[in-house]
Amino acid sequence: MSGEAKDRRHGRIALACAGFVAVMVGAAFAAVPLYSIFCSVTGFDGTPSIAKVEALPGIKVGERKVKIRFDANVANDLPWTFTPEQREQTVHVGELTEAKYRITNTTGKATLGAAVYNVTPFQGGGYFTKVDCFCFDQQPLGPNETREVTVLYYVDPAFADDRDAKGVNVITLSYTFFSVEAGS
Repeated sequence: MSGEAKDRRHGRIALACAGFVAVMVGAAFAAVPLYSIFCSVTGFDGTPSIAKVEALPGIKVGERKVKIRFDANVANDLPWTFTPEQREQTVHVGELTEAKYRITNTTGKATLGAAVYNVTPFQGGGYFTKVDCFCFDQQPLGPNETREVTVLYYVDPAFADDRDAKGVNVITLSYTFFSVEAGS
């Protein structure tokens, strides 16, 4: 093989390696948003679905009941108390239900928090559907302010027909509030 042919071959190999590295770096950056989209669409990993209000009239309330438990947590860096008004509710699948929580800023200065959530067990995550939720917005609280926040939800009627969810009688909705820096 001539020197010129070797140089072209080495150039193609280098170009292929650079292309592979570029694709892998792009995949690394895209992984988190793509995984989030996948989870919200499929309910994988306990991610609840989010419904549009327009879809609600078509929801049929089923016979099967399921107990919904509410868990409320606050990260150590946020001086709030956060509690559900009811620790649990028993609902029919398809039944539109509201749950209320109370958040209180326990300091004399304004604070800002945001909630993240999870649903367990994962077999229930894809069927637990939130229509309206406080977790979609940052929550500013003034000094010593207390506020009631709500989540409007239902369990999709298809839950009753899923053989993997047959033994699931309790679904837990868990929220954790974290501190948010002002201006972020």
